[in-house]
Amino acid sequence: MTSQVSSPAEQADSSVVGEQRKAAGTKDVRRLDRVIIRFAGDSGDGMQLTGDRFTSETASFGNDLSTLPNFPAEIRAPAGTLPGVSSFQLHFADHDILTPGDAPNVLVAMNPAALMANIGDLPRGAEIIVNTDEFTKRAMQKVGYGSSPLEDGSLDGYSVHPVPLTTLTVEALKDFDLTRKEAERSKNMFALGLLSWMYHRPTEGTERFLTRKFAKKPEIAAANLAAFRAGWNFGETTEDFAVSYEVAPAATAFPPGVYRNISGNLALSYGLIAASRQADLPLYLGSYPITPASDILHELSKHKNFGVRTFQAEDEIAGIGAALGAAFGGSLAVTTTSGPGVALKSETIGLAVSLELPLLIVDIQRGGPSTGLPTKTEQADLLQAMYGRNGEAPVPVVAPRTPADCFDAALEAARIALAYRTPVFLLSDGYLANGSEPWRIPDLQELPDLRVQFARGPNHTLDDGTEVFWPYKRDPHTLARPWAIPGTPGLEHRIGGIEKQDGTGNISYDPANHDLMVRTRQAKIDGIDVPDVEVDDPHGARTLVLGWGSTYGPVTAAVRRLRAAGETVAQAHLRHLNPFPKNLGEVLRRYDKVVVPEMNLGQLATLIRAKFLVDATSYNQVNGMPFKAEQLAQALKEAIDG
Repeated sequence: MTSQVSSPAEQADSSVVGEQRKAAGTKDVRRLDRVIIRFAGDSGDGMQLTGDRFTSETASFGNDLSTLPNFPAEIRAPAGTLPGVSSFQLHFADHDILTPGDAPNVLVAMNPAALMANIGDLPRGAEIIVNTDEFTKRAMQKVGYGSSPLEDGSLDGYSVHPVPLTTLTVEALKDFDLTRKEAERSKNMFALGLLSWMYHRPTEGTERFLTRKFAKKPEIAAANLAAFRAGWNFGETTEDFAVSYEVAPAATAFPPGVYRNISGNLALSYGLIAASRQADLPLYLGSYPITPASDILHELSKHKNFGVRTFQAEDEIAGIGAALGAAFGGSLAVTTTSGPGVALKSETIGLAVSLELPLLIVDIQRGGPSTGLPTKTEQADLLQAMYGRNGEAPVPVVAPRTPADCFDAALEAARIALAYRTPVFLLSDGYLANGSEPWRIPDLQELPDLRVQFARGPNHTLDDGTEVFWPYKRDPHTLARPWAIPGTPGLEHRIGGIEKQDGTGNISYDPANHDLMVRTRQAKIDGIDVPDVEVDDPHGARTLVLGWGSTYGPVTAAVRRLRAAGETVAQAHLRHLNPFPKNLGEVLRRYDKVVVPEMNLGQLATLIRAKFLVDATSYNQVNGMPFKAEQLAQALKEAIDG
């Protein structure tokens, strides 16, 4: 459980280590239990790289952590403008945490636009490190500052550290054969060095990273290393930073094991590879690049040594068509996309339902409709995944709850697809895809056995004693049809989108047969074996909070806050959205109130109301950002008291 966290000011006042300096002139070191840092700058300032490197060193140090990258959809938005601001928020702690944090304790603002775009999220007393070199009159006017916020008193409620980052970086690199513009590009490394000193982060990993990244440009590698070290030394020697901070490793937050920091898309990629190995099938990805799913295509393309084949198609329809063909050929087939791509793939998903072949449709949800908000998060594809096809075309739906959980969700989606011969939706989202957290690398013995048996010969005897192969003769337990590899002698059968005759697979327009096939395909999905939903209710609450997908972290953090304040509230979280766990109806009817927080306008709540006739209350947000724990805690408190 997470301990109740005091305010940053209280932490600072109460945690001076020994309240003494180690020696004359040595700076104080204060111990904190957690810190939330946000790096913000122009989309060309390298804030994502800076945040990623700080995160990697924090993970290697042993802290629990959660991140929130936030960047524009444009490849290069106009420099110095509010739409062009890119940020990276990192929450790290000496205990178990669940979210990237509600409000930063520290903001690194590389220009006026970064300050203006983020100042509203800072609590009073927060620290702001400002690159003063960028606060020119023209740059400030571009974002609407009538006067300098560094001089007009508007930042008096904060602890401001004015640092000429650009000038200091250029000075540190004066001996390199670089133009001023080239030298200025390393200012993010100077800032990273400063923050690494400030929070006692390891540096060896970043130095190795820079050496590898610029191995073909040794002068650039040396310059970035010099800027990074100069930032560290500046923190050590400047009078403006009298205190550095320690956040101890989260020694008791994790079960024993080997851990690494991992993003949702990377965990999902590894989960797909693990599933293919556990199934003893080649992995085939047919995909078209789309934000925020493209990283899966990039990652899987690196793993040909594991039998992974990736196909970057000319469009979404070709991508899923190739994947379905690979499924017919005996591969573990995957297609990756986001909401707009799902719309284009819908006809082929319906074909996969009709053909009853295993296929994983990975939907990394983003803001919509249409092109919408490509780099922002949302949970608004649930009803599309459930019903976004013509005819009765049921598809199982699985949703991971954290970045690391994307690994396990991929294995579970593959299990269902292979065992029940069906396409399966895996609903992640931009928050999980780009966010990261520590992940315990599992032992191979912990992974499920996903091996399947292909059809080998005839499976049905006609009245005259002839043995034949019926492609739609079903397993009595799973209702799955046999998986016959094309080219296997004696297993020839028709495929296509026109309705099949039960058993034989012949084309059929018979009304009674169509009714039977529709009901059989639905029964197969309804009968999928999924675990019961678990309820966290230690105090016999009357109110249940029901979540799904990426709301897990904020909801759990909010529930912890309420319980720490003496409230009783229960929590349950759904991984399986179609079919629902068999005990879900009984669980819902156990409570007087059911609150469903979602990053949409109430899609799960609609399904819950329709299926279980429960008066579920929605709490919704569709601003492209994840819920904040405090915001949810207040909403849940109102629901409990209402």
